[in-house]
Amino acid sequence: MKTIKGPALFLAQFAGDETPFNSWDAITKWAADCGYKGVQVPSWDGRFFDLEQAAESKDYCDTFKGQAAQNGIEVTELSTHLQGQLVAVHPAYDTAFDGFAAPAVQGNPKDRQIWAVDQVKKAISASAHMGIGNLATFSGALAWPYIYPWPQRPAGLVEAAFDELATRWRPILDHAEANGVNICYEIHPGEDLHDGVTFEMFLDRVGAHARANMLYDPSHYVLQCLDYLDHIDIYKDRIKMFHVKDAEFNPTGRQGVYGGYQSWVDRAGRFRSLGDGQVDFGAIFSKLSANDFDGWAVVEWECCLKHPEDGAREGAQFVKDHIIRVTDKAFDDFADGGTDDAANRKMLGID
Repeated sequence: MKTIKGPALFLAQFAGDETPFNSWDAITKWAADCGYKGVQVPSWDGRFFDLEQAAESKDYCDTFKGQAAQNGIEVTELSTHLQGQLVAVHPAYDTAFDGFAAPAVQGNPKDRQIWAVDQVKKAISASAHMGIGNLATFSGALAWPYIYPWPQRPAGLVEAAFDELATRWRPILDHAEANGVNICYEIHPGEDLHDGVTFEMFLDRVGAHARANMLYDPSHYVLQCLDYLDHIDIYKDRIKMFHVKDAEFNPTGRQGVYGGYQSWVDRAGRFRSLGDGQVDFGAIFSKLSANDFDGWAVVEWECCLKHPEDGAREGAQFVKDHIIRVTDKAFDDFADGGTDDAANRKMLGID
């Protein structure tokens, strides 16, 4: 068993143009003041991270980590959620996702996809320079518009989508292997890897690649009515990252999992600040600890009601209260009478 590290905070939802959220020094000081020990860094946000330099220069990475350390903060992982999304984009989403890309490749899906692959590879290299073994990302999606089987899907459509998805990710996974970094796909609606079945479909196509792993976020499972505790037991060997995010699902006679096109606050399924939703985090932290999860508990604040700064401060304490310092001895060691092989054989009645 292992004690989970934390608390840490994903900075994507907090980066902004106002102090203390607009510079690396200020935001790490703020995170430490909130009670965090680490931060997860959105690699696309140039306000405090230069991915190009980080991929090329270990000195840059050492300086970046060093400044955070001076403020009492460790860099836990990098994130490539936005770039990973662009590795595979169905044409229906070209316009919606185009803003995730650099201006030079916007409006050009082919060049945008090449750029996205290069971005994820650079984040892998940067992670290696920082001595970080896990990278967060999205898988992107080609089959998502066909998630509901109406109209009837043509035979082979989903298979072709996953074959192509694997083809696009295999060189990235090989680069990750060369650099000793795990690619941790956040299992998330809107991605082709949105549950355990789809993750396995992908894993089969990349030859059970050792670097194809999971970012576990129970909030996305609550909204799918998926058993998020059983999921941990099934995929314990592939879960390398953990987003601590709460959610609730309250279906009515008017709406269920699809949400009726309503805004987040009016949906049956909603993300909530930690402790305000329905996720059983006591059971999650217990299972992850028992299963030797060797990573960070990273708060991802997404809530349709509570102010983010309140959610961040409350989240740090919430995680502290849930981290289990695992025991190094059995509770009944006091009753250990001491024994040996001969005594064992005698107890069993073996001559």
